[in-house]
Parts: sequence; structure tokens; C-alpha cells
Amino acid sequence: MKAKTERTAMWKFTLFGVLAWMGVLVAPEPAQAEYADVVMNNYADAAGMRPVVFPHWYHRIRFRCKVCHADLGFKFKAGGNKITMAKIIDGKFCGACHNGEVSWSVENCGLCHSGIPGTPTHISGSTVQRLVAPAYKILDKKKTVQDGYNK
Repeated sequence: MKAKTERTAMWKFTLFGVLAWMGVLVAPEPAQAEYADVVMNNYADAAGMRPVVFPHWYHRIRFRCKVCHADLGFKFKAGGNKITMAKIIDGKFCGACHNGEVSWSVENCGLCHSGIPGTPTHISGSTVQRLVAPAYKILDKKKTVQDGYNK
């Protein structure tokens, strides 16, 4: 009888472990910027420039994360760094590569400053964000009826 109890306990423990791993694999993760654009507008509007549209996906398929986020000091948050044109010209942040030798130089303003004026800093076009349905909004029933929408 003791062997049967031990087998049952072992079976339950194994089943619990498998279900826990399945939960980890299936659980949705927060939206990532891995294959998206990052719009940066910390200083652009104030300077009379268009916001920067950084094609994160383009850089991500060519470089490991550590190249920009460890070696160049970019934080893992849209708008998390105080990036200025002076710093870029000095070879910091984007300027480490966008120096006219590795990639185009800062004289080509429109290649980076291509966003719609007034657009806030954010991650735009994340594949994960496109796959997740928007949150359901409960309508105010009284307002709906008064406006004639509940017919």
C-alpha cells in the first residue's frame, strides 16, 4: 500500500512540474521592442526638428543586444537616455557608428529625424503589440441608450 501512495505522490509531483513548465512557456510576455521602431522625441520638438525614428528591428537583426545596450550604454527603455546631437557628434550613442565611416554621418538629418512632429517617445509597431488584442472597454449603458446606439 505504501508503494502505491508513493507512486501517486510522485505522479502528482511530475504532473505539477509539467503543468508549471507549460505555464511558463505559454504565458504572454510584455511587449518587446526587438522587432519594432523606437520613436524618440525627448528634445527634437523643442529644437524644431522632427522626432527620431530608430529602426530597432534593422539594428537588431544585424547586431547582438550587447553592442548597443552594454558597449554603447543605451538603456532598455524608449527615451531612457539623454541623447543629444552634441553627444552623437562626440561619438557617443548613435555617433559610435554613425560617423561617416561605419555608417552615414550626422549631416543626413532626415534619415533619422523622420517622425511626425509632436509624436511622443514610445515603441511603435511591435510585433507583439500587434498580436495582442486591445483591452475590452465596457460601454456606459445609459449613455449608449441615450445616444441611440443600443437599438
